[in-house]
Amino acid sequence: MACQSVSAVMDEQALLGLNPNADAPYRQRALAYFEQLKESQDAWEVCADALAKGIYSDDHVKFFCFQVLEHQIKFRHAGLSAAQQQLIREALMKWLQNQLMNAQPEKAFIRNKAAQVFALTFVMEYITLWPKFFFDILNLVGLNPHGVDIYLRTLMAIDAEVVDRDIVHTPEETRRNTLIKDSMREQCIPSLVESWFQILTAYQQTHPELTCQCLEVVGAFVSWIDLNLIANDRFVNLLLSQMSMEDLREEACDCLFEIVNKGMDPVDKTKLVESLCQVLQSAGFFNIEQEEDVDFLAKFSRLVNGMGQSLVLSWSKLVKSGNVKEAAETLHAVEAKVPLLLQLLVHEDDDISTNMVGFCYDYLHVLKQLPQLTEQQKANIEAVMLAVMKKLTYDDEYNFENEGEDEAMFVEYRKQLKMLLDRLAQVSPELLLEAVRRVFTSTMQRWQTAPFMEVEVAIRLLYMLGEALPVSHGAHFSGDSAKTSALQDMMRTLVSCGVSGYQHSSVCLEFFETVVRYDKFFIVEPQHIPNVLMAFLDQRGLRHSSPKVRSRVAYLFSRFIKTLHKHMTAFIEDILTRIQDLLELAPPQENGFPALLTSDDQLFMFEAAGVLIVSGESPVERKQVLMRSLLAPLTDAFRLLLAKLLQESVEERQAALADCLSHAVGFASRTSKAFSNKQTVKQCGCTEVYRDCLHSFLPALSCPVQRGALRSAVRSFLHRMIICLEEEVLPFIPAASEHMLKDCEAKDLQEFIPLISQITAKFKRQVSPFLQQIFMPLVLAIFEVLGRPAEENDQTAALEKQMLRRSYFAFIQTVAGSGMNEVLANQGAENIERVLFTIIQGAVEFPDPIAQKTCFIILTRLVELWGGKDGMVGFPDFIYKHIVPACFLAPLKPTFDLSDAQTVLTLSECALTLKMIHLKRGSEFIQFLQHEYLPSLQVTPEISQELCQVLQQPDVKVLKNYIKAFFQRAKL
Repeated sequence: MACQSVSAVMDEQALLGLNPNADAPYRQRALAYFEQLKESQDAWEVCADALAKGIYSDDHVKFFCFQVLEHQIKFRHAGLSAAQQQLIREALMKWLQNQLMNAQPEKAFIRNKAAQVFALTFVMEYITLWPKFFFDILNLVGLNPHGVDIYLRTLMAIDAEVVDRDIVHTPEETRRNTLIKDSMREQCIPSLVESWFQILTAYQQTHPELTCQCLEVVGAFVSWIDLNLIANDRFVNLLLSQMSMEDLREEACDCLFEIVNKGMDPVDKTKLVESLCQVLQSAGFFNIEQEEDVDFLAKFSRLVNGMGQSLVLSWSKLVKSGNVKEAAETLHAVEAKVPLLLQLLVHEDDDISTNMVGFCYDYLHVLKQLPQLTEQQKANIEAVMLAVMKKLTYDDEYNFENEGEDEAMFVEYRKQLKMLLDRLAQVSPELLLEAVRRVFTSTMQRWQTAPFMEVEVAIRLLYMLGEALPVSHGAHFSGDSAKTSALQDMMRTLVSCGVSGYQHSSVCLEFFETVVRYDKFFIVEPQHIPNVLMAFLDQRGLRHSSPKVRSRVAYLFSRFIKTLHKHMTAFIEDILTRIQDLLELAPPQENGFPALLTSDDQLFMFEAAGVLIVSGESPVERKQVLMRSLLAPLTDAFRLLLAKLLQESVEERQAALADCLSHAVGFASRTSKAFSNKQTVKQCGCTEVYRDCLHSFLPALSCPVQRGALRSAVRSFLHRMIICLEEEVLPFIPAASEHMLKDCEAKDLQEFIPLISQITAKFKRQVSPFLQQIFMPLVLAIFEVLGRPAEENDQTAALEKQMLRRSYFAFIQTVAGSGMNEVLANQGAENIERVLFTIIQGAVEFPDPIAQKTCFIILTRLVELWGGKDGMVGFPDFIYKHIVPACFLAPLKPTFDLSDAQTVLTLSECALTLKMIHLKRGSEFIQFLQHEYLPSLQVTPEISQELCQVLQQPDVKVLKNYIKAFFQRAKL
């Protein structure tokens, strides 16, 4: 044997490192040894020898030896000599032979690894070197339990390598796998099937775990082998008998599921499913009320669902092909399964019910396509509705205050039931509406005595109708009178029957969710608004004992106000008085008493308050008074807390104060969302109020501690004020900018630049003097941060710099694009040159296509502004020395990937820059390209001429396509 050439001794010291508890030096040595064995020509042979002779008893060493062999087979098989390949085969078979003699089987992880190595060897050698692979193994193991176990594990490993569709294969592997399957079908599948039958019959009593393994193999292979080998009397009878055996029934069920799932002709599929159903029914499996084993029923429901979906698929195919007779028979077969479907769908175990959703959904889809429904089909629809309504109901164990995994699973299950409800609405909206109305009305009549889950589900069904019966823009109360009056009746009942006072959080939440979903109802019947407002404002809503309810109601309240504010003018001041304590800025928690609402919830309350004030019909003076009384407490608290922060030395307390200050700014900011083009800050007389806010908030920018949080909050407020206050905000910008540019980090700058860009884009010429003044300080601050040294592998710092670079170029683009070339032009020659070089550098040097694209857009704009005859002095020279080379050097970089969509967009901008240069410089540019620049790149005269001709054509699209082809050729 080939292993005689090496010393058949393994490095025992290195092997000690294989133990998971070994010290680090040993583990490192073991890793190094593994690499050495993997890469050597023949040193790995000691592993084959060790496995064949059973030298080691340590499990980790055995596993290690298999790993070494696995590497050789997977990555180096073609380079092995015939003797070495033979050595692997012999070692594996000897190892297998040893298993037959062992009293105890190997650990499962070793058997799995061995099966993997067998499977890899099979994949590499079955077609060419080892066609008798299965026969050799079967002859060796016979019916020895240890041997059969390895044989079955190997078959599952082969399935993973060759068949499993979830694993992505290369085209080459796919061709190889097809060839293997074809050869197996011809040569050995009947023998394998026979071996499975023998194993299933021999071991069903003595070794149930082997029988289950074998059933799994049959299920895996049935998808691609001749079905007649399995779907025959002897096999099906065997499977059915195993369906009655406690230890085997679940695997037998799964196996039948795979048989039913096999792709085949629709007529044959119907016959197969029907014959299987007959046998199952006569064996009593359809009497599920007598079955107590829920684990088995979960598997059985999956099988029934598979059968149902297979029949529906067959029906669809038969209808498409115009096969009327067979389609009718298949539909009859589908209908015959509906009673069983319903029984399983309403089963108290949600897993069993979930398994039926697919078939149920498909069945409803069938009914939707039928021209007319029979009485039986209508009854089926009704039964599905009742089942869905029943299963939507919470059970006693659901924990509303501390939702865990079980609760999350029920929420997911409810989503699936909602899909069924939506589908029911498509099949028969009238039936659904009537069924919900019946349940809703009867439950609301007795809500005081009904259990919470019944009340909740009744309201929930009304809520779900909103999506199930689609309308545009929530117009449920106009159009179809039958639907409108039914919904209107239910809503009237909901808001007037007193159910909002039900003492369970789930009912309260469902009440408010439904009120807001159907908020348009109150436009039709506004007389109910006061009652619902009271529910929102008292212990049923915003003052409920559950924080979860309060939080959700705060959001729903703001939505309710936004939709119906026109109908609330009479109550505005009353509402504002009632919610006053909910609008107080909570101080940093010292006493441990949490506020009624979190700061996130309060944002919605401030927005609602803002909407009430702004959209009311009060005179301007009154609006100003109301807005001031809403915001003044915030600004007063802000000033006090800021003074406190400046004196605080404990970092934790500083952070808490900064948090509080940020909330104050955020709340003020949120009120401004109430304004619109129709009702501006100025028209509502609130300019002064927001100016006062700015006076109060801006000093926080110079606070030396907690800068990040405070700057971020004030910056967001400035963004809002630029929109709302218009030019009134401008006097505040210079001082704010000065503070924000002091001692800043990359992230600060990156977030500050959009503010300046927003001002530039909105006010243009009005802010030109300010921009000229701030331009270089801002640019220099950016250069300073970008120039700071960072560690080579600091990914966060690198990303921050990349984002800052992008923001910088975006800022230059805004300035250049807003028609204020004087901002750049007045910075002095040296500064202009410095900025221009950063743009050239950005276009060429940094492999970031997003930034590069922006740079080429800037260059195009600058050429347009300064590249003509009356442009900036010296700029044409810059075009030829720097801009033109950039247009060629950037795409020629190895990092410029023309297969990347973003990079192709950059190339398009680059083409537009060249086009603009030609537009501004004309034939002079063409001469420069043909006689100077392109020859310096070794471009042939023919191609130079071609490029120049394309540049002179008016169609830009032709140029873009040509430039792409030009650089693709250049990179070959």
